[in-house]
Amino acid sequence: MGAVPTVEDMTRAEPLGTSFAPSRRRTAGATAEPADRVRSGLAAAVHALRPLLPAGVSRPRFLRGPRIEVPVDAHPIRTDRLVLRRHRLEDAEAWYRIQSTPEVVEHLPWPVRDREASREHLRHRVRHSRLWQSGDFLALAVEHDGRLVGDVSLHLRDVQPAERSVEIGWVLDPAVGGRGLASEASAAMIDLAFREVGAKTVTAVIEPENTRSIALAERLGFLRATAPRRSSSITFAITPSLLAARRAERTAGSTGRS
Repeated sequence: MGAVPTVEDMTRAEPLGTSFAPSRRRTAGATAEPADRVRSGLAAAVHALRPLLPAGVSRPRFLRGPRIEVPVDAHPIRTDRLVLRRHRLEDAEAWYRIQSTPEVVEHLPWPVRDREASREHLRHRVRHSRLWQSGDFLALAVEHDGRLVGDVSLHLRDVQPAERSVEIGWVLDPAVGGRGLASEASAAMIDLAFREVGAKTVTAVIEPENTRSIALAERLGFLRATAPRRSSSITFAITPSLLAARRAERTAGSTGRS
């Protein structure tokens, strides 16, 4: 088979994983379109009122800019052993237990939450069920044998068709670790990103000390990007062609051993 693509083959002007939305150039003396002026004025008003708004209130959709062609809504995804589905408030106790585990929060930028704060955090995740515009976030519960064991998510970073990118995240209960469940759930989300969102790149941003997540990213076929998106983190990236090549390698290896 041909050579496996490298991260360098995928690199563009910006480091992989960064948000990139080319701005329209205006000639000298050109004036903004009326719709642009209205949008800018409303955006400025929302920004000025931000300190007065309750926590968790986001900008209205019409102020968030370009969209992908068709919104991608959360729907159940079944793998060999898992069901990926929307979060439910009935999961509150299991969610609290998972995010109270030291091994889970050690490498996440999450505060230590009591039950009430954990339930509110879960309530926000229940609402994150659509990818449509830049900044949208989709979180799915990972269910194994009928119980919540983790979370996988996609963050829409760039909506432009040629540059479309999403960032993936995963959280798994250490009690079910070592069985390949995180790989199975994450692989399903990568497929969703490429097939339904139309992403050209999926990135994963991982702390250097999080060796388990780094190993998982490498098993999934991610390569380290040449330039990290955040100075203290490592950005990994994968494209459809790279994913196909990695899976073909594994299939060939399995065939050779049989």
